[in-house]
Amino acid sequence: MESFVVSALKYRPTTFEEVVGQQSITQTLKNSLETEQLAQALLFCGPRGVGKTSCARILAKQINKSSQKESTDDDFAFNIFELDAASNNSVEDIRKINEQVRIPPQVGSHKIYIIDEAHMLSNAAFNAFLKTLEEPPKHVIFILATTEKNKIIPTVLSRCQVYDFKRISVNDIQHYLVKIAKDRNLQFEETALYLIAQKAEGALRDALSIFDRMVSFTQGNLSAKAVADNLNLLDHQTYNELGKIIFKNDIPGILTAYNDLLKRGIDPLQFIKGLGDFFRNLMLAKDPNTLALMELGEDVKKNYQEATEPLTTEYLLDAIALINSFEINYKSVNNKRVHVELSMMQLASLNFNGEKKKTT
Repeated sequence: MESFVVSALKYRPTTFEEVVGQQSITQTLKNSLETEQLAQALLFCGPRGVGKTSCARILAKQINKSSQKESTDDDFAFNIFELDAASNNSVEDIRKINEQVRIPPQVGSHKIYIIDEAHMLSNAAFNAFLKTLEEPPKHVIFILATTEKNKIIPTVLSRCQVYDFKRISVNDIQHYLVKIAKDRNLQFEETALYLIAQKAEGALRDALSIFDRMVSFTQGNLSAKAVADNLNLLDHQTYNELGKIIFKNDIPGILTAYNDLLKRGIDPLQFIKGLGDFFRNLMLAKDPNTLALMELGEDVKKNYQEATEPLTTEYLLDAIALINSFEINYKSVNNKRVHVELSMMQLASLNFNGEKKKTT
C-alpha cells in the first residue's frame, strides 16, 4: 500500500508566492529582506491554519540565502532551530536557547529560532527570555508564532515586530482548492469547493483536511449535494428551492421542507444563519455594484440575480431584519423547533396578497 500524504503537507507553501491570502505580510517580509531591514525579533500571530509557521520557515530559509552574494541551492537547514513551546515551555528550555545563541553560525549569516505556540511559555520562561530578546546577538533572529497574542506578556510584545495574520477569505480558499482539484485530475463542482471553504471558517489547513475527507467520500467526484450531505450543510440550490416556497407564501410547504431538513440532521441555528446569508446574497445581487461582494462562483451569482429580480428591496430588508431577530432570540427559547417553524411561517407570510404583515 502506497503511503498517502495529506494535502496540508503535500501542498504546504515553500515560497512566499505560494502563501494564500496573506499578500500584505509576505510582501512586507520580502521587502524587508531586499532592503536588509529585518527585525531581530518577530511575532506572527493569528488564527490556526492561516500560514504563520509556513511563513516563519520560508523566511528562515530566505534570510541566509539573501545574504549570499552568489546564488546557492543550500537551504541552510542547520541554521534553523524550531522549538514547540507547548512541550518545551520551562525555564531550562529557554536557558538552553540563551546559551546556544552566543555561538555564531559556521555557515551562512544567521541562526534563526522559530518558537511555535509561544503563548504556552511559562511566565518564568518569558522572563528568562527577555534579556536575550531585547539585545540578541547580531547573528540571531527570533520568530515567535502564536494563536493567542493576548497571552504574550507586554514586555515581550514590545520587543517584537508584530505581524497579524488574518483569516483567509472563502474565495481565496475556494480558488486554491480548485487549483489542487485540477492538479489531481478530480471531477468537481465549484459550489462543492465553496461549501468546503465555508466550513473551514478561514483556516486553509482545515479546508485541506476537509477536502481530503470529501475526496475519499465521493471517490474523486466532488458534487455539491454529496459534500453538503456529508458536512450537514445546505447548498445554494437547497436555499433557492426554499426561497421559492417562501416567496409563494406556502406555509404548509415550508413546514414540510424544514421537517425534511431536520431528518437530514441539519443544525437549526446553522439553518437560520444560512437563511440569513441567502437573503443577504439576494440583496447583494440586486445591484451590479454590490454583486462583487458575493464570494461565489459566476454561475451561482447568475442564479441569485434571476431569483432576486421579482423581489423588492423593501421586502428583502424586512426579511433580513426578521431573520436577524430569529437568530438573536434562538438561544433564549426552550422549544427550538417551534421557534424555527414560527420564524419560517412569519417569513412566508411577510408579504401576503401584496400587503405587508406586522411581525411582533
